[in-house]
Amino acid sequence: MGDVSQDALNNLKSLMDQVEEPLQRTFQNVHQGYVTETLVRFLKAREWNASKAHKMLVDSLNWRVQNEIDNILSKPIVPPDLYRSIRDSQLIGLSGYSREGLPVFAIGVGLSTFDKASVHYYVQSHIQINEYRDRVVLPSSSKKHGQPITTCVKVLDMTGLKFSALNQIKLLTIISSIDDLNYPEKTNTYYIVNVPYIFSACWKVVKPLLQERTRRKVQVLPGCGRDELLQIMDEASLPHFCRKEGSGSSRRSEGSSENCYSLDHPFHQELYNYIKEQSRIHEKVEPIKQGSFHVDFPEPPAEEVEIAKTIESELHKFENCNGVSDSLDGLKINGD
Repeated sequence: MGDVSQDALNNLKSLMDQVEEPLQRTFQNVHQGYVTETLVRFLKAREWNASKAHKMLVDSLNWRVQNEIDNILSKPIVPPDLYRSIRDSQLIGLSGYSREGLPVFAIGVGLSTFDKASVHYYVQSHIQINEYRDRVVLPSSSKKHGQPITTCVKVLDMTGLKFSALNQIKLLTIISSIDDLNYPEKTNTYYIVNVPYIFSACWKVVKPLLQERTRRKVQVLPGCGRDELLQIMDEASLPHFCRKEGSGSSRRSEGSSENCYSLDHPFHQELYNYIKEQSRIHEKVEPIKQGSFHVDFPEPPAEEVEIAKTIESELHKFENCNGVSDSLDGLKINGD
């Protein structure tokens, strides 16, 4: 770390020492004992400007307090059938770990429909996974490997990406904004696989809009990405849609233990049981309110808005082209 970076870190530490309760309390849930690593994440997100990073972090802590994010892991989505329908339409799961101990999250971008519940339930589910990752999964991996592990890798499956993705842009922008503003720099690398032509076209126009540090994290892999991903993880940690060419994503697979999206997968079972247990503990203090956990949606950064508009524009271009089918899954591209 250079002198400028160290100076910025020292300045941010000094500023954070002046933050009072209850922000200090929620900050503990954010850093989980890894204060320096957490401050560095926010500094990276604000180009190592300590004052801007301080504002970003304090804004995030206020968001957590105002929306009771510290308690979100004691707010189960009930009944279980509702949560199962969310899992069937918001495809995300933990498939395993890289050889360095980084959690590998699989996301079915193309086949996620977000059509089984209100926006609030999907946002609640997303934040719960974020918080469980940061408070349980990452600390456990850090302890196992004897070193701080504070980031993950994500494998994004574009199988099934259609023009109907236009209907999801608003929700995806909300989720992306929540991550950018409150969970910055938590993803080490984004691996994009099973890429149809429609994604290739959007990526060409979106890529220049991304900040350089974000562009460096994105790797578009050929086909299902199996060979490339096996360089950083064992086969057991590969998402099911990367196991073989043409395997694709799915809402349900032959075996629930193989499909990391499913509520029957060990990760989701552990997460759901953890939330139920935390709910029982919390209920001894105050009654649990049923219903979705409403979170204030942040105003998306200008960059997010521009990217969303660009994607929408590109999808409309394809939609209006004569002779172009709704789904272009068959056309693949190699990684950039």
